[in-house]
Amino acid sequence: MTGYNESFLVGDKVKIIDLDKPGHVRTPRYIRNKPGTIDYVCGKFENPEERAYGRVGGERIPLYRVRLMQKDIWPDYAGPENDSLVIEIYGHWLRLLSSHGETS
Repeated sequence: MTGYNESFLVGDKVKIIDLDKPGHVRTPRYIRNKPGTIDYVCGKFENPEERAYGRVGGERIPLYRVRLMQKDIWPDYAGPENDSLVIEIYGHWLRLLSSHGETS
C-alpha cells in the first residue's frame, strides 16, 4: 500500500470500494460499494492484509470507524429508518463522496 495518503475527517461521507483483492482481506463483501459516514478516526496501524502473510514493519495506514445505514446495505431492509451498522475499515478501502463541511 505504498504511497497511501488520503485522509478523512469525522463526518465525511465515503464509499467503501471493492478492491477485489485475492487472499486475506478484512473488508466484508456485503459492505463494498456502499456509502457511509466517518464516525471516528482510530489511528494508524500496519496493514493487516500484509501482516497476514508475515510482512511486518510496513507502512502504517489510517483505520476509521464508518457508520453505514442498514437500508443502504440491504435493499429490502424493513427495520427502523435510523438503524445502522458501525465497522472499522482501513483507509485504502475508502473514497471520499463529500467532506463534512460540504453540502451536496
